[in-house]
Amino acid sequence: MSTEPAPGDVRIRLDLAYDGTAFSGWAVQPKRRTVCGELTAALSTVLRRDVTLVVAGRTDAGVHASGQVAHLDVPAVLWAEHEERLLRRLAAVLPADVRVWSAAVAPAGFDARFAAVGRRYAYRVTDAPYGPHPLRRHDVLWHPRELDPQLMNEAAAALLGEHDFASFCKKREGATTIRCLTHLEWTREAPTSLTPTGLLVADVRADAFCHSMVRSLVGALLAVGEGRRPTSDPGRILAERVRSPEVKVAPPQGLTLEEVVYPADEELAAQQVRTRRVRVLESEAEESGRS
Repeated sequence: MSTEPAPGDVRIRLDLAYDGTAFSGWAVQPKRRTVCGELTAALSTVLRRDVTLVVAGRTDAGVHASGQVAHLDVPAVLWAEHEERLLRRLAAVLPADVRVWSAAVAPAGFDARFAAVGRRYAYRVTDAPYGPHPLRRHDVLWHPRELDPQLMNEAAAALLGEHDFASFCKKREGATTIRCLTHLEWTREAPTSLTPTGLLVADVRADAFCHSMVRSLVGALLAVGEGRRPTSDPGRILAERVRSPEVKVAPPQGLTLEEVVYPADEELAAQQVRTRRVRVLESEAEESGRS
């Protein structure tokens, strides 16, 4: 099953960025300031109608995005009226910590959430003794102990591939914790005037992420990087497949959603169908087939 706009409507893809510092996450919450709440209100004001947003991935409180994607369905005649001036009008009513930088009619089969084949996050840390530069204080975590990226990468290798990441996720009722982690690598960037010691950046990619997964993985790897845990620790915790008190969730401010990846236009509808299937590990599927 795939979703399509109602007859007479068009689906609009929004590409946006936000500083998550002052937000209680993406999802609308009563009496709390959220990204979806601000963006929905702005769109409703500009378009003069209620709108519903579907997002590629709901970010937690304090988490940033430079490559978030959402969609909404609107009547084609309304879109024709607002298309040319929508970005300027949104910029005039949105708060400064949210910007929509692209709005366009999406191809058939597009769904911001279910048509995505991958997400890419970056987690930024400084281990400089004096902490982050003031201009980077909102998107860089200060870790007061020196970190070894080589140790963290050795530990991360055991996490790659398709696994049940229940040990690193906050379980949601009825939701699977099986994910395919395709890339997790730490690098120390070259020094700059803002970061004289060079930032440590984790490049984290997967087909999807469960609740708090990236920050839990980062928390486990930081413990390895400072020498407090052996490189075998994250792999051992993963194999237990039970949420562990050993895993400390890293603070949100270092995390940024950098990119949402979609297949070619002709594959969008098929990808929606694949995403909506309930996933099981391949090994478990084989075992079930034999029983």
